[in-house]
Amino acid sequence: MKIPLVDLVRQYAEIKDEIDANIKSVLEKGVFILGENVEKLEAEIANYCTTKYAVGVASGSDALELSIRALGIGKSDEVITTPFTFIATPESIYANGAKPVFVDIELDTYNIDPSLIKRKITRRTKAILVVHLYGHPCDMDAILKVAGEHNLRVIEDCAQSIGAEFKSKKVGGFGDAGCFSFFPSKNLAAYGDGGMVVTNDKEIVHKIKMLRVHGSKDKYHHEIEGRNSRLDELQAAILGVKIRYLDKWNDARRGNAQWYNGLFKSLNLDTKLIKPVERQGCKHVYNVYAVRTKKREELRDYLASEQISTAVYYPIPMHLQRVYKALGYKKGDFPHSEKAAEEVLALPVFPELKEEEMEFIGHAISNFLKRS
Repeated sequence: MKIPLVDLVRQYAEIKDEIDANIKSVLEKGVFILGENVEKLEAEIANYCTTKYAVGVASGSDALELSIRALGIGKSDEVITTPFTFIATPESIYANGAKPVFVDIELDTYNIDPSLIKRKITRRTKAILVVHLYGHPCDMDAILKVAGEHNLRVIEDCAQSIGAEFKSKKVGGFGDAGCFSFFPSKNLAAYGDGGMVVTNDKEIVHKIKMLRVHGSKDKYHHEIEGRNSRLDELQAAILGVKIRYLDKWNDARRGNAQWYNGLFKSLNLDTKLIKPVERQGCKHVYNVYAVRTKKREELRDYLASEQISTAVYYPIPMHLQRVYKALGYKKGDFPHSEKAAEEVLALPVFPELKEEEMEFIGHAISNFLKRS
């Protein structure tokens, strides 16, 4: 049985008529940049995240980079973040001339450990950039408390977590800016790149709207150095269909995760396979269903032989990446991040996954672990 990690074709088949109609409408109107579909989607995302504003940009990476810039963070400043993330997180800090300062993760949620943040704060620290990794929200009470005590800005990297909740409030609206990615593998996915910033701060909106169009409020009148970072109409039209299904798809992901959990328990794998957690007061949306095992590479090879696709998010933590060698970190500095990098394995969890496919995956894992 061949099982992909993500199957966008199945999803498209379910909503094909709506998607095709929206694309056709854009093509017939001939407006492709910052038109009515972008404006409508911005309003829908702001409403969904219960924030006052949302601004569409070209990618999740741009959402991060432009948010940091809009907050006035730059040369000689420091931003505290996690080393266990996609490179876009620290890259967005570096792109603004600031320095990423890493703090280790909690090994159960894979999110930044709030109890370790204080010891990394210096007079140059300007912000905390948290990542709601895999779809599980960070402990925002603890993070906001530290930020408030030290007058720090808070940016949320929500690339994998749209719809996730901490104490019944959706991620993205806790800090100064929440940054979303619409990359095709995300829970709310475009058919290409796209991103969004949500905020309650009108000044941040004003700055990002200028930054995304070469630093101008009026065409050809440039007030600041900006760039080209616009969410286009076609992607906004596609996302305008998909957002109506987001909660349904997130519920399906959550259901698939619970199904896996029950199956692994029934197969007596609890001592050999560490399953993802969902902390009390949190709503996990499972962009990634990540298990952990010391036999990760062997298990992945075995599943590949059974035509089961998996992925490793992420095999090398940021502090050990060659590009950040100048920061001076070494192996052993962040043991939880390093352990996660060596042991995590993402299994298929997309909404259209069938029970027989999950059962096939579960039994394949059981067969491997029981004989290894």
